[in-house]
Amino acid sequence: MVKKYIVNLNETERQSLEQLVTTGKRAAYTINHARILLKADCNQPNGSWRDQDIKDAFDISLRTIERVRQRFVEEGLEAALKSRPGGGRKRKLDGESEAHLIALRCSEAPEGKGRWTLRLLADQMVELGYVEQLSHESVRQVLKKTNCNPGGKSAG
Repeated sequence: MVKKYIVNLNETERQSLEQLVTTGKRAAYTINHARILLKADCNQPNGSWRDQDIKDAFDISLRTIERVRQRFVEEGLEAALKSRPGGGRKRKLDGESEAHLIALRCSEAPEGKGRWTLRLLADQMVELGYVEQLSHESVRQVLKKTNCNPGGKSAG
C-alpha cells in the first residue's frame, strides 16, 4: 500500500525534533509525535520506518501515526506536534452569558420559589434566550468557578 502522506523533514526540522526528543521537557504526546515524525521521515540515512514498525517500537496506535503524518503534510510541524488541533469541548456559556447567569442568580427568585435552584437557573437562561439549551450541571460549574453557588455561604 502506497502512503498518502509522506513525511519529508528538512535539516532544521529534524534537528529541532531530535532536540525535543532528547530533552524530555514536553508533554508525552508531543515527544511521541516528534518520534513518529523522525522515524517516518523519508530523508533519514537508513530510510523511513513502516508504520507497523513505529507502532511496535513506541506502542502507539496506527491511527495516531497516520494522523500525525497527515497533519504534518497538510498543516506543518507545529500542528503535527499538537495532540488535538481544536480539541476539547466547546464552552456552553461565553463570558457575556456567564455574566447574565450571575446577574440572574443575584436577582430575586421566581414568584412562589424560596430561592434559585440550578435547574431553575438553567431553564430561565433558555427562556430568556441567552442560550438554546443549558444543563443544570453547566450552571453549577459556572457558579462554582465564580464562587456564586445557590444556597452556598457566599450566595447573596
